[in-house]
Amino acid sequence: MEIVPEITRRSIVDLVHNDKREDNRAIDEYRDISVETNVISKAEGSARVKLGGTQVIVGIKPQIGSPFPDTPNLGVLMTNCEMLPMADPTFEPGPPSDDSIELARVVDRGIRESELVDLDKLCVEEGKHVWMLFIDLHIIDNCGNLFDACELAVMAALKSTKLPVANVVDDEVVLSEDETFDLPINNELALCTFVKIGDKMVIDPTLSEQQVASARLNVGVTKDGHICSMQKGGDEPLTKEDILSAVNLAVTKTKELMENL
Repeated sequence: MEIVPEITRRSIVDLVHNDKREDNRAIDEYRDISVETNVISKAEGSARVKLGGTQVIVGIKPQIGSPFPDTPNLGVLMTNCEMLPMADPTFEPGPPSDDSIELARVVDRGIRESELVDLDKLCVEEGKHVWMLFIDLHIIDNCGNLFDACELAVMAALKSTKLPVANVVDDEVVLSEDETFDLPINNELALCTFVKIGDKMVIDPTLSEQQVASARLNVGVTKDGHICSMQKGGDEPLTKEDILSAVNLAVTKTKELMENL
């Protein structure tokens, strides 16, 4: 855990109390966003997202595999996150940290609960062969709010994904070398992350704002304005008013985020 100097903590809290921030944004304003797709030539889908100084890359790698027994006609999604040590001094090599696991799970939950990917169209042969999509999150530079950057990068990467046409010949799956199809997408999704500093809910926190926050709330919203996922983080509770104000703002802000796709 990184220790935040008390003078820094007081400065951030005082600024937010007066509806100001270190980088001169409003408390309900996002940093600049850029989205690039097809940034990894060897991946079937990929994207790089820059959210202020935060930078993440997502790659989509499909393969044919066996479906789960309880969903024999549905494709499979698996989300993993790698926090590269070069991205932040607190990131360490080795097994996934708790933060890495939580980030992957929050992003994965948004994908599933929004029914973003049409999984039944990823079935090649029911009960035997389906497409498995491996979604790999790579944190390149951590300047705060990895959740929203990763969800946006996943959305962009999935929309750019193309799969080879698969046919079953003599009980074996044969992949076409020339014919592809777009990954079937049902929906669009964005994530809005808030932190509570003092008595204010602040959107798109920087790394220093995250470090002084008492609580965090992630809100996943689909393109039609439906709340599909929520995650609470941090030690302190949130009031009903905190949650409602965050949810209402998230519905508006996700529309802005999706304009970058």
